[in-house]
Amino acid sequence: MGNLSFVLPALGFLLLCCAVSAKQPSTNVKYKDPKQPLRTRVKDLMSRMTLEEKIGQMVQIDLSVAKPEVMTKYLIGSVLSGGGSVPAQKASPETWVNAVNDIQKAALSTRLGIPMIYGIDAVHGHNNVYNATIFPHNVGLGVTRDPKLVRRIGEATALEVRATGIQYAFAPCIAVCRDPRWGRCYESYSEDHRIVQQMTEIITGLQGDLPAKQKGIPFVDGKRKVAACAKHFVGDGGTVRGINENNTVIDKKGLFNIHMAAYHDAVDKGVATVMISYSSLNGVKMHANKKLVTGFLKNKLKFKGFVISDWQGIDKITYPPHSNYSYSVFASVTAGIDMIMVPYNYTEFIDEITSQVKRKIIPMRRINDAVERILRVKFTMGLFEHPMGDHSLANHLGSKEHRELAREAVRKSLVLLKNGENADSPILPLPKKAKKLLVAGTHADNLGNQCGGWTITWQGLNTTDLTIGTTILTAVKNTVDPTTQVVHIENPDREFVESNGFDYAIVVVGEPPYAEGNGDSTNLTIPEPGPSTITNVCGSVKCVVVIVSGRPVITQPYISGIDALVAAWLPGTEGQGVADVLFGDYGFTGKLARTWFKTVDQLPMNFGDPNYDPLFPFGFGLTTEGKRQYMSK
Repeated sequence: MGNLSFVLPALGFLLLCCAVSAKQPSTNVKYKDPKQPLRTRVKDLMSRMTLEEKIGQMVQIDLSVAKPEVMTKYLIGSVLSGGGSVPAQKASPETWVNAVNDIQKAALSTRLGIPMIYGIDAVHGHNNVYNATIFPHNVGLGVTRDPKLVRRIGEATALEVRATGIQYAFAPCIAVCRDPRWGRCYESYSEDHRIVQQMTEIITGLQGDLPAKQKGIPFVDGKRKVAACAKHFVGDGGTVRGINENNTVIDKKGLFNIHMAAYHDAVDKGVATVMISYSSLNGVKMHANKKLVTGFLKNKLKFKGFVISDWQGIDKITYPPHSNYSYSVFASVTAGIDMIMVPYNYTEFIDEITSQVKRKIIPMRRINDAVERILRVKFTMGLFEHPMGDHSLANHLGSKEHRELAREAVRKSLVLLKNGENADSPILPLPKKAKKLLVAGTHADNLGNQCGGWTITWQGLNTTDLTIGTTILTAVKNTVDPTTQVVHIENPDREFVESNGFDYAIVVVGEPPYAEGNGDSTNLTIPEPGPSTITNVCGSVKCVVVIVSGRPVITQPYISGIDALVAAWLPGTEGQGVADVLFGDYGFTGKLARTWFKTVDQLPMNFGDPNYDPLFPFGFGLTTEGKRQYMSK
C-alpha cells in the first residue's frame, strides 16, 4: 500500500504528459528549432496548419474580449489594447505582464502552440499606461530636426512597452499632414515629407539596428525591443479640408513624392508591420486598394512584414459602416490586408472569411500569404523562444532616465515665435529672481491638457491627475529663486493683474485634448477663456504666452499685445522642459516644421505653395543662448 501511494501519482503524471505530447507537436519539429532558417520554420509550421488555425492568425481582438477560452476556441493570433483598454485602472507593470501572460498561456496551449502578438498604441511613449513617460507628440518632435533624439525616444518607448509584457507598438505615424484642420495633425512630424522621412529613425529605436544583409526583412532585436508599425498607408494627411477619414485627391507625382516617401524609408529599416488608413485615395478606400497595398507596398517595395487594418477599418469600406460586411471582408483581404483588427465582432469575421475561402471566393494563396507574413514577424522577433513577459523590466516604466530624455525633447521642440518688439529688447529668458511672477491660463497646471489625446484614454483627459508628471506651473516653481513669489490664477481679471505689481506673467493656453475626428476643426481658435486671459494679462504686465496645441492656431489677433510667444505643442508629462528654456538654462533652438497661418481661409497652405503668405513661415524660429549645454549622445 505504501509503495502504491508513490506509483499512482507518478502514473497519472505520465499519462498527462502523454496526452499533452499527443496534442502538441514534438519539440524537435523544425518550426520550434531556432537554429533552422526562417524560411524553413515558416514553411514547416504552415504545412501543419488547418484552415481554422490559419484564419485565427489573421484575427486581432481587444483585451476586453480576449478570454482564455476565446483564444483557444478561435485560435486567435493577436490581441490589442485600444485607447483606454487596460487590465485595471492605474495598472502596475506587474498587472499588465500578468494579464498579457494569461492570454499568451491560452495561445500556447493550442495544438501548435503558436504565440499571440499583443499590440498597443504607444504613439508618444507608452501612453495608455499609468506612470509611463509621455513624450511630446510628433508635431513637436518634427521641430527638433533630430533623428538621433527620436531614435532614443524609440528605444525608451520599447523598454517601457516591454516592461508591461507587450511586444508590438502601433507606431510611428508617418503621415504628412498638409492641412492642420485635421484632428490627427499632431500625430504628424511635419508638412514636409523630408522631415517625416528623417523621423522614421524611431523605427530603429523601437526595433533595433537592421542587419546589413536583411534590408527590407522585418527585424526585431530581442526581448528589449518591439515590433513597430508604419501608419497610416497612405495619404491620410492629405484629405480634403483636413477631414478625418476623408478622401485624398492627388496626382501620382504628389502621392509618391509627398505621402509615399517615408514608406520607402520605413521598409528599408525593416519595419515589421504597416497599418492601412481609414481614408480614401481618389475615391478608393485604402482598406480596399489592392493596387497600392499589394501592387506597390508588397510587390514594388518588397515589404515582407504583415499589413494590418485599422480599428474596425474593414467595416468602413461600405457605407453605412458594416452595411455589406461580406463585401468588406472580401475587398480588404484580397486587397492584401493580412491581419484584421476586429476588436469585438471576431466570430462574424471568422465565419465570413471561412465561408468565402471554402467557396473559393477568397483564394487560399491569399490566406497563405497573410499567414506566412504574420509568422515571419513572430519568428523574427523571437516570440516562439520567448513568448512570455517577465517583471525584470518594470523599473524602466517612467524611469528617471526616460523622463530626462522627454524633458530634453520638450526643450528642443519649443519654438520661439516672438521675443520682444525687436532684437534689442528681448523679454526671454526670464530672470529667476523676479520679485513677483504671475502664472495664468487653462493649461498652466493641467497635465491632461499638456499631454493631449492618446494619453491614458483614446481622447485624453482634461484633468491634472491622469498620470504622473510635472505641469508647467510646477516646473516654474521648481526653477525660480526661492525668494520669487509665484502667484497662480487660471483666469485673472485685468484689475487683479494691474493692482498686484507683477514683474512678469506667463500665460499658458491652448487646445483641449482630442483624438482623430473629434479634433477636426474649421476655425482653429484657442477656446475661451484663453483669449480673455491673454487680453487681461498681457495688456497689464510684461507677458510670455505659451501655446499648448496639436497644431498652429489663430494667434494674429493677439500677437501685437504679446511680449513673447512660444509654441510648446503637446509636450507630455515633462513640463520642466518648458521652464528650462523660459528661464535660460537652455536656449530656444526649435524651427517650425509646419507653416503657421494667419487665417483659416488660407488653408491648406504649405511651404512652396503659390501665394505663400504665412504669419510665421515653415522653418521659422528665434534662438536664444542657454547657460547649459546638451551632452552628446
